[in-house]
Amino acid sequence: MDEERQALLEFKHGLIDEGDQLASWVEENSNCCSWTGIVCDNFTGHVEKINLPGNCHTNDIIPGKDYEECLKRRLKGDLSPSLLHLKQLKHIDLSSNDFGGIHVPRFMGSLGKLRYLNLSSSNFGGSIPPQLGNLSELRILCLGSFLDKDLESTSIMNMKWLSGLGFLHHLDMSGINLSKAVDWLQVINTLPSLVELHLSGCKLSNMHPHVRSHNLTSLSLLDLSFNFYHESIMPQWIFNIASLVTLDISWCHFLDLDHSGIDIFHNLTSLEFLHISGNNFMNSSLVLKGLSKSVGSNLISLDISSCSVSSSDLDALHNLTSLLSLDLSKNQLTRTIPKSLGNLCNLRHLHLAENNFSNISLESLLEIFFECHPSSMESLSVESTKISGQLPHALGEMIYLEILQLGNNRIAGMIPYSIGRPSFLRVLDLDENLIFGQIPNSIGELSSLEWLDLSDNRLNGSLPNSLGQLSRLIGLDISNNFLNGVVAESHFATLARLHYLDGFNNNLTLRSHQENLIPSPRLVFLSLSNWNLGPHFPIWLQKHKNLEYLEISNTGISSPMPETFLRSLTGLRYLDMSQNHIQGMLLSIPSAIKVLDLSYNDFGGQLPKLLSDSSISNLDLSYNSFKGSLGRLLCSSGGEVLKVLNLANNLLSGLIPECWVKFPNLSFLYLANNNLSGRIPTTLGFLSSLRSLNMCDNKLSGRLHVSIQSLTKLRILQLARNELVGNIPAWFGRELLSLSILNLRSNNFDGHLNHQLCNLTKIQILDLADNNLSGNIPRCLNNFNVLNGKENTPKGLFEFSPDEDMHTSDSASFVTKGQEYTYGNILGLVMILDLSSNEFSGSIPSELMALQALQSLNLSRNQLMGKIPENIGDLKLLESFDVSMNHLSGELPTSLSSLSFLSSFNVSFNNLTGRIPTNTQLQGFNESSFMGNKLCGEPLTKSCAVVTPDRDQEEEDASNGADWGLIISIVSGFIVGFWVVLLPLIVSTSWRIAYFSFLRKMWYIVCDAIRKYSCKVLHK
Repeated sequence: MDEERQALLEFKHGLIDEGDQLASWVEENSNCCSWTGIVCDNFTGHVEKINLPGNCHTNDIIPGKDYEECLKRRLKGDLSPSLLHLKQLKHIDLSSNDFGGIHVPRFMGSLGKLRYLNLSSSNFGGSIPPQLGNLSELRILCLGSFLDKDLESTSIMNMKWLSGLGFLHHLDMSGINLSKAVDWLQVINTLPSLVELHLSGCKLSNMHPHVRSHNLTSLSLLDLSFNFYHESIMPQWIFNIASLVTLDISWCHFLDLDHSGIDIFHNLTSLEFLHISGNNFMNSSLVLKGLSKSVGSNLISLDISSCSVSSSDLDALHNLTSLLSLDLSKNQLTRTIPKSLGNLCNLRHLHLAENNFSNISLESLLEIFFECHPSSMESLSVESTKISGQLPHALGEMIYLEILQLGNNRIAGMIPYSIGRPSFLRVLDLDENLIFGQIPNSIGELSSLEWLDLSDNRLNGSLPNSLGQLSRLIGLDISNNFLNGVVAESHFATLARLHYLDGFNNNLTLRSHQENLIPSPRLVFLSLSNWNLGPHFPIWLQKHKNLEYLEISNTGISSPMPETFLRSLTGLRYLDMSQNHIQGMLLSIPSAIKVLDLSYNDFGGQLPKLLSDSSISNLDLSYNSFKGSLGRLLCSSGGEVLKVLNLANNLLSGLIPECWVKFPNLSFLYLANNNLSGRIPTTLGFLSSLRSLNMCDNKLSGRLHVSIQSLTKLRILQLARNELVGNIPAWFGRELLSLSILNLRSNNFDGHLNHQLCNLTKIQILDLADNNLSGNIPRCLNNFNVLNGKENTPKGLFEFSPDEDMHTSDSASFVTKGQEYTYGNILGLVMILDLSSNEFSGSIPSELMALQALQSLNLSRNQLMGKIPENIGDLKLLESFDVSMNHLSGELPTSLSSLSFLSSFNVSFNNLTGRIPTNTQLQGFNESSFMGNKLCGEPLTKSCAVVTPDRDQEEEDASNGADWGLIISIVSGFIVGFWVVLLPLIVSTSWRIAYFSFLRKMWYIVCDAIRKYSCKVLHK
């Protein structure tokens, strides 16, 4: 016994026991059988078991001090071979510890009497030693990570050593890399006693789809989930294991079966648990019909989520009379669950999340379950299904309900009073709906409630006092509602277990003078932004020593922050007190804080120092009154993990120090709107991770240093309104190829634009206005692929989320439509080209009209000549166009009339002539947009002259002037008529005789008529 005690003490000596789990392992206590985790044989007294599991899993406990204490209970260090002196050792459980990636010791293969070995989830690394194959008495072997597969880094190249473990009935290698072990199935076939086989997430590369026979006659549980096989065919041998009770092949991405027919499950006569999600071969009515016929009546649990099953497919599933758990989430269901599926009144767990129930109401979906008296339902999930309707009163009849998740839908109406009836309810999730009205007082009757999420709704009124009765509550989320009124001590009276409280974006008032307002000592997360906490600083927060996340922005606090405040919250990781009027000085930043946002306050004095062990990743001190040099902050140690630094809009002055080598991970740097002077530091080039740099509105001078070309990841460069000089370097177009936004406005840059700038194909905003640039505008600017529409700005390009507690979005200010606008969330949608107020000459390149995504084009105040390009109408998305104060000539192009989005237009003070094209937009602009030209037409008062003939003058000209057309017609007619008559008389004698005879007769007739008329007159 002494030898075994010394062996255990030596084993302890190699371990790191931060949680003091082995405090009883001391020489003074001679009875080692009484030590923690040690079990001895009752007769011989020899050590038989070492049972030291860490038992701390991330999904068991909400992160906080409790979780940190739990992590301390995990053993670390090395495993001593002194265990070999324990000759009767049969059982070792060291699971869920943290051995830092060390190899599983080879000596364990010499513990010949071992029957139980569990090293799972303990962060071992390297290859599993084949010496474990010598443990011929082994019954249970757990080497994998059945909970934290992503944390495992062990592997096995060859599994043949397992063949020596003939008595093995439980094998767990989940998470171990078996991609090289191509013989895994052949080896498993040599273990006839195997009852449970866990190979989840092992990267198995071969499923052996053509193998049909096996020797797994005792196998009851087979878990091959989360293995992405190259084959898409589901192998037959799995369906031939008649002894299977549990089969899990979730997320193996099998698309089809290796044979046809509906009886593929007919051999699995003992099957009760079938988890087959993420396999599309199940989206067949034939397969589901065969499942129902073969094993349907036996099934207790069925998971066919993410299998692309439609409602018509589901109609084939029936006869599931023993079913207790059904997961149909993430499919293509659009209708209610058919009654023919089975005895739905026995169903305890139903998951329908992420289907499409947009055409049915919640009440119609659940009606079949409301008919059960009583309903057996324990957990119900209908999240993210677009379902509408109201919360049915009948939900209160589901008295055994423990989990109700209805978030992210279109449910409206009020929360029914009956919601307080299910006394076993632990989780109630109604977030992201359209629920309005007050929170019912009956909510306090949910005595078992641990998590309540009512966020992102339209709830109003005050919090019910009964909220304080939820003594088991761990998490409460009421953020983004319209709640108002006063929050009093009674609302939190018994919430001693509360870890998480999110009240963000409500209009609630908290009486901050109460020192113990929220009594929970375990509070880890607290968000009260947009509440009324002020004007006094809420010093009661200092009592919550376990706080890790604190957000109290825009809460009306205007008094100084106590000097002891930050020091008292030693575990604080995230602090947001922005948009208040908090005063005081910030001498240093506690080393534990990762995110600190104090922007938009009244802090003053010098910048704080960073401690050498600082964890700060995001520091925002913008819009305060900090003054003095940057050196106090930048030249102290502790910036190694800093990723976002915002010191904009303060009173900082002096030179920017050459200390940037201390910030290797910096991605965002904002120093805008201070009084910084001197040159841009050369060490800035060491910021190889920098994505956004803003130094606008300072007094920086000199040329752009060549070190900036090392910032190859830079997407946004803003140096506007400084005193920088020289040419815009050609290396912009060679090295800074990731640039999307370049703002050099209002400096003293001169010279011509180098054509290499055209290589910045990702540019979407280029602002070079108000400099001294000259020469022609490069024609190659049409190479800007984002502006010409050939490429799109990737979604989230200007957002940065390195971890869940940190989110940064870029913003930028630009002049467009004659005013300065600041763009934040929509920055990726803004397309601007501004070359105004320079000395560019020559014509406007027609190639610019290829930038069809352009929204704002400003070329005003230059020396441009020639015409406005005729094809300017190609810029269909143009909203602002300014070419005023140039020397442009000619007429306005008629294609301007096709610019239907145009809302700002200025062509004033040029040499333009002619009529303004008719267009709703152009005629709607002020006259000042066209003045200083020779234009006419609306909207100008000057009409365009039109030459119209005078009718009276035409008549006068016709009466006084010779009408030569008429004269020529008359003469021609006379000549033709004369010769038509005379010519036949000359040529023909007979014609002449007849003609003159006719004239003579006519003469006699005329004379006779005259005589008779004269006689008649005389007679009268």
